[in-house]
Amino acid sequence: MVGRLTQRDRTICRLLYEHRVLTTSQIADVGFASLRKAQERMALLHRLEVADHFRPRSWAGTGPYHHTLGPAGAAVIAAERGVEVRDLPWRRDAATALAASQRLGHLVATNGFFTALLRTCRRHPGSELAEWWSEQRCAAVWGKVVRPDGYGVWVEDDRRLPFLLEYDCGTERLARLEAKLPGYARLARAAKHPTWVLFCFTSPAREAAARKVLRHPAVPVATAVVERGATPDGPLWLALSDSGRRRLVDLGHPSRAVAAGTPA
Repeated sequence: MVGRLTQRDRTICRLLYEHRVLTTSQIADVGFASLRKAQERMALLHRLEVADHFRPRSWAGTGPYHHTLGPAGAAVIAAERGVEVRDLPWRRDAATALAASQRLGHLVATNGFFTALLRTCRRHPGSELAEWWSEQRCAAVWGKVVRPDGYGVWVEDDRRLPFLLEYDCGTERLARLEAKLPGYARLARAAKHPTWVLFCFTSPAREAAARKVLRHPAVPVATAVVERGATPDGPLWLALSDSGRRRLVDLGHPSRAVAAGTPA
């Protein structure tokens, strides 16, 4: 089986291990020329038990396929790390339980933010998503201070933007969003430099309401509404101090070396 896997297949295994679940369209964003090609490859990986899949039900009907890491995929990850599958923090039943999780929609939306950036990288040479950390990895490093939904480093030409992502589905009270800012201020003090916190919203009304409470002197905040089909690198981002929207990279600074694992 291992001999049938391509480097792209192995990349998919790593992403499913790190980020838990991706839809077929998100996997297409990662490395396929079309959705149909991604569907065909994921069907094969499912037959090989490299990936599992499920289709969550909703009021609108059955959703698209959502893919999680299967037992053969977990074996690939274990082999790469030189450990046994039982030593990985992976369990097939836990991955399958995502189908009924109330947090599934939020997790998929957050992952979609980053896979859309990967789609941009494939289409526009000179751009790179140099880092993509999951919520779990962020919690392992900064969980005593703050728990962002993700951490990324976006590089375009000679500019670099490290950012912490808060993906808002509109279910939390605005006071809860405001309460996150002191934690980000503590992180900035510990790192000795501020890092942009990007708040992504699903509607203009929610964004406008949230901007009234997202002010902190030590935390640079930018907000955006990223609609279906839009890419987060576009001119969507409105810093709290700005009157006009910027492209994602325009929040950044000239590229420079940054210690791995440290926001800058």
